[in-house]
Amino acid sequence: MLAEIIIRNFAIIDEVTVRLAPRLNVLTGETGAGKSIIVDALAAVLGERTSPDVVRGGESAAQIEAHFHLSPVLAARLDPLLEEQGLAGEDPRYLVLSREIRAEGRSLARVNGRLVAAAVVRQLGEMLVDIHGQTEHLSLLRVPEHLHFLDRFARLDEMRAEMARRAADVSRLRAEIAAIEENSLARERRLERLRYEVEEIESARLTEGEEESLRGERTRLANSEKLSALAGSAYEALYGGSGDTPSGADLVGQAVSWLIELERTDPDLGPLRERAETLADGLEDIARELRHYRDAVEYNPSRLDQVEERLALISNLKRKYGAGIPEILAYGQRAGAELDQLGGGEERLQELRQILAQAKDAASAVAAALSERRREAADRLASAVEGQLADLAMERARFAVGIEQVADEDGLVVNGRGLAFDRTGVDRVEFLLAPNPGEPMRPLARIASGGENSRLMLALKTVLSEADDAGTLIFDEVDTGIGGRLGHIVGEKLAGLATTHQVLCVTHLPQLAAFADVHLSVGKEIIGDRTRTAVTVLDRERRLAELAAMQGAVSPATLRSAEEMLERGRAER
Repeated sequence: MLAEIIIRNFAIIDEVTVRLAPRLNVLTGETGAGKSIIVDALAAVLGERTSPDVVRGGESAAQIEAHFHLSPVLAARLDPLLEEQGLAGEDPRYLVLSREIRAEGRSLARVNGRLVAAAVVRQLGEMLVDIHGQTEHLSLLRVPEHLHFLDRFARLDEMRAEMARRAADVSRLRAEIAAIEENSLARERRLERLRYEVEEIESARLTEGEEESLRGERTRLANSEKLSALAGSAYEALYGGSGDTPSGADLVGQAVSWLIELERTDPDLGPLRERAETLADGLEDIARELRHYRDAVEYNPSRLDQVEERLALISNLKRKYGAGIPEILAYGQRAGAELDQLGGGEERLQELRQILAQAKDAASAVAAALSERRREAADRLASAVEGQLADLAMERARFAVGIEQVADEDGLVVNGRGLAFDRTGVDRVEFLLAPNPGEPMRPLARIASGGENSRLMLALKTVLSEADDAGTLIFDEVDTGIGGRLGHIVGEKLAGLATTHQVLCVTHLPQLAAFADVHLSVGKEIIGDRTRTAVTVLDRERRLAELAAMQGAVSPATLRSAEEMLERGRAER
């Protein structure tokens, strides 16, 4: 609800504060007093484009502030945008929009005191206030909103939400498939590379510890003659003595014989004799192993070449895949796993295509049901609007809801046809009107302004009042082209709208003004050599005088008529 609007230095207004009631508010006053200027100022603070010409003469800037009290439903709708822009205030039920229009041409917009782009204010304004009048700030003239109104009228919120989920599933699957297909060339290149790497590592048949073993073997093969000679010499020294030169084993054996003789005389030498015998056995074992080693060592250039080639292979693999054989084997395992994953890409693609087909079938079913419900509701909405127009002296006008669909072979299949779709379904909705007999149906947005347009908007607002999210509806001179008898009917309809919305109406008809919950009079006064606008909340006595004056002149007859209008308006609210 718009609680208050403060206007400074805007056109002929020097400073005015307008406080509004929750239901039906009426602005009246002489032509040129500034009634529509107040509406223009409100449009400006809601993001409407304006020019520096609106700045009051002699002033540097015009300022407008609009203070809103938000219902829980409206606060919930605004919250995502406010949070995204960092504009949330301390109290989520209270919102302040402000606009400063400078004479040199700059314009600043604020939300809750924070500077914002004009587009943000316009987005908020569209959700807060619907203005019909000279500024045409009207959601019913925005064709994309027509589908929203129709669905709200038909109570299709749940089905719309289901359609949005189904459409999102289809879009997600399409994107995943497209990504796989788009990357198919890169994928094939990667597969080829991985196959080569895995094959190269597997064909090497590496084993952990192999490199160290090969290095040892290479050292032995490269020094085979030297190793054989040294092993032979060591063997001869230990066990192969000849002639006058006894071997180490012979000398130790002699020592053992002497220790045996000593032990017979001195048994305490038994342990020493045992140690000598152990040493003799050890020397024999060492000599035997040296002989085997000597006999095994051979000069084998062919085997040395094989070892060198194997070590070169390992070195090459280390340069490509890791610091050692464990790292090479680990890389091979990772490459093999990725190869398996990418190798199944075609299978995944086929699987996704099957899932997509199922998702499109599910979305098509919801879209078909949604489209059918819309067509049923379109007839009911058209009939209801034409009924309202008949009450407003447009009984011969025809209203229709146009529903079209766009062919798309890759879209959703509904009734055997491939149709373009989005999160709302497959339907494109636009309101159509033929104001007079013999005229063709034309898009609502192209209908000329004036009395017919005002009455049409009022009729639509009345029918769609429950579907209209804007908390405040403003009608600037909705009575254009309407006589006194019809003014009473318009007043009844505005009062009806005011049971679910806050309504502000600028009018010249006393029959309409009599339905107001709050009657505001706009007048001009001259102070010094400057004209200024003043807004006054009328009490009953002054209200009677205003209604009488609106009939032409204040007289006993017009006062009695005003009294009757007020009583009738009060009785029928």
